[in-house]
Amino acid sequence: MARIEVSMPQMGESIAEGTVSKWLKQVGEAVERDEPILEISTDKVDAEIPSPASGTLVEISVDEGATVEVGTVVAYIDPEGEATAAAATPGEEAPAQDAPAPGEEPSVPEPAASAPTAPEAPPAPSAGVAPQTAPVGKDAAGPETAEERLRTRSTPVVRKIAEEHGIDISAVSGTGHAGRVTKQDILDYIASKPEEAPAPGAAPSRAPTAPAAGTGVSTPSELWKLFYGEVQHPEFPIREADRVEPMDKIRRLTAEHMVLAKRVAPHVHSFIEVDFSAIDRIRSANKKKWAEQGVRVSYTAFVAWCVSRVLREFPMVNGLVSGNNLVYRGNVNLGMAVDLDPGLIVPVIHDADNLSLVGLAKKLVDLAERARARQLVPSEIQGATFSITNPGVIGTLVGMPIIPKGTSAILGTGAIEKRVVVVTDPETGTDSMAIRKRSLFSLGYDHRLVDGADAARFLARLKEMVERFPEDA
Repeated sequence: MARIEVSMPQMGESIAEGTVSKWLKQVGEAVERDEPILEISTDKVDAEIPSPASGTLVEISVDEGATVEVGTVVAYIDPEGEATAAAATPGEEAPAQDAPAPGEEPSVPEPAASAPTAPEAPPAPSAGVAPQTAPVGKDAAGPETAEERLRTRSTPVVRKIAEEHGIDISAVSGTGHAGRVTKQDILDYIASKPEEAPAPGAAPSRAPTAPAAGTGVSTPSELWKLFYGEVQHPEFPIREADRVEPMDKIRRLTAEHMVLAKRVAPHVHSFIEVDFSAIDRIRSANKKKWAEQGVRVSYTAFVAWCVSRVLREFPMVNGLVSGNNLVYRGNVNLGMAVDLDPGLIVPVIHDADNLSLVGLAKKLVDLAERARARQLVPSEIQGATFSITNPGVIGTLVGMPIIPKGTSAILGTGAIEKRVVVVTDPETGTDSMAIRKRSLFSLGYDHRLVDGADAARFLARLKEMVERFPEDA
């Protein structure tokens, strides 16, 4: 039976890589399906990764502390259990096709097992076998080393870029684990426009027919792919008094995500002012009861409850554009922005429209606390259909947030402040001055799917629900 791959999982829509922080199982140990076998860490979440099957852990391909891209194979499991467990026993040589265990030097198997040689000495070249220093192509005969396998086992994104530009990956210098070619490596290689002849086995380059200036692409469709898929930040002169720091991973990923989101979605923002007097009365009346239940019901919980119900009435606000199709999501999953100071993460409350006010409040507090403690699991930061961000908690009057990729709208809530307003007596129609707690809401929306009138109706309905909040929510 074939071995089963254990890959670095996708830990969030904006996360492209993860770090193996600890192996919980070692080579040769038996594992059960869904049993944690390693811990991984990203800038946004730490998590234990379960085994995809029962069997024996026969190979570990990535050492502790190494950072690899999503989709990278980090280990192999043999579902037949004892079939290969003995081969991985310390002191015995691993099979030729397996990568070395962490800490071991890669070696090339000898013709006879009893003829030991130094691990770093490759076998002498022979007919049909290329030397180890030669690029590894599809037609190369003989066993590959672990490094050679890692270099050619690139991510689908890297292979697609290489194929589109007629580049042999083995000719690109990799900066990833064991010389692995990363996405940035292939992009830097393309940008450098090397003049030397392609490596043996490389696909022929595309004919340079009227390339777009400075892009290295030859057709409008390729230019659009580059525009929507790659982010390169311009560089500026550094002055004497300046302090320069490289971006950390969370800032780099955030920057790329925001640039792509603005490129793709034509952003429009609409605003409305909302009165929190009714919610204030409900909070005061239930404060003691909620305290006895150990629940803290914030203003944000009230807003999230209202948004989750209003989204049912406005499917376009809860949808997205996918190619030439409009997708109307069947679930209401609220992404709730949490300030990590520094950094930002957006945990997701799945099926928020099925939760009561108290249930939603509990979920909000739980996700925020675990987000700041880096204890979220991957599923808790994925799948949002609509997002809410609350810059008002720090005093901002209102913001104009960027719509996250994969959604069509985001709500920004401003500071809730006492303001002098004109109120009208519903019985007499008389106007008077009064002090009310009020806030400005902004709705950022993708104009490809949501029209201005849709946004206006959504905000008006949300205002109505907040100002007439039901007592039995």
